Amino acid sequence: MRRPPPKPMPSPPATPAPVVEAPPPAPHLRDIGPARAEFVRSTAQRFNIPAAEIEAVLANAQIRESIIKAMSRPAEAKPWRDYRPIFIQPKRINDGRAFLSTHAAALQRAEDAHGVPKEIIVAILGVETSYGGNKGSFAVVDALYTLAFAYPRTGDPAKHARENQREAFFRDELAQLFALAREQQLDIATLKGSYAGAMGWGQFMPSSYRDYAVDGDGDGRVDLFNNLDDVFASVANYFAKKGKWERGGPVMQRAVRDASATDFINPGNAVTLDQSLASLAAAGYRPVAAPLVTGKPVTLITLEGVAGPEYWIVYNNFKAITTYNISRLYATAVYQLSQSIAGREPGTP
Repeated sequence: MRRPPPKPMPSPPATPAPVVEAPPPAPHLRDIGPARAEFVRSTAQRFNIPAAEIEAVLANAQIRESIIKAMSRPAEAKPWRDYRPIFIQPKRINDGRAFLSTHAAALQRAEDAHGVPKEIIVAILGVETSYGGNKGSFAVVDALYTLAFAYPRTGDPAKHARENQREAFFRDELAQLFALAREQQLDIATLKGSYAGAMGWGQFMPSSYRDYAVDGDGDGRVDLFNNLDDVFASVANYFAKKGKWERGGPVMQRAVRDASATDFINPGNAVTLDQSLASLAAAGYRPVAAPLVTGKPVTLITLEGVAGPEYWIVYNNFKAITTYNISRLYATAVYQLSQSIAGREPGTP
């Protein structure tokens, strides 16, 4: 008698596949058509430029993956101990001293007119373009077009509003570029700059070029690409007008922390001068030497140095530098480079 075949063993319950959220679409795959059309319409109306003229330029503009990648990894994300050596190093200091010596008369005119020390002007050019040696190789229209319509997205809901804000900023800068080109008779197609669309020796964005660039030599034009008189005067005017630079005022000063002090919470990058030297002293933070000035609003920043935390008291003119670039690391690098160019130790008048 044959035995019946064995019953098959029951299959184990299927493991449900993990739920994977779809990543945000690649920037270059987004449908930018409606936003682009609205941009053309609004820019034409805002600046009284024929829509066909704007369309003709945008027809040749391209969304560049290299620009998206560069914007996704800014140097300011580094700690101070790694950021500082990028700018505070012998070659940049020596080149800055030579540049200041060569252009001393024009730089002095800019300082006299606007109150911004010539070594600060030189340091900006040193940090931004290595004294004109690297003004950027990206097509400005491509940089702004990319960031205006394909700003990099992380997919993090907490960053969504900020990313939208940044994209709107670059969309406005692209619009400002068209206005600038008309006002200064610039050929948009030939302009080169940074991956963020900044231009010239001082790396001005289009809106800053329009609002703060000035004619430094009285020739009737404002040329930030080739005319150093215009460049020096414009950088100084930017700090004086936008940054509210205080002539003869301090920038920053090294501080020491009492052993009993609690951490001074000052998050983010924006500098808010909401303290006094007395309130900082009460919190356990004092300047290492005599205060550079008294009776002025200040705040404290903490930087991650090679030997541990560095504490700095910062004044209005430090905040002025952050109007050029909001990063505290950037402002500190500009200041320390300027002091080294001038032959002074950072933190002294």
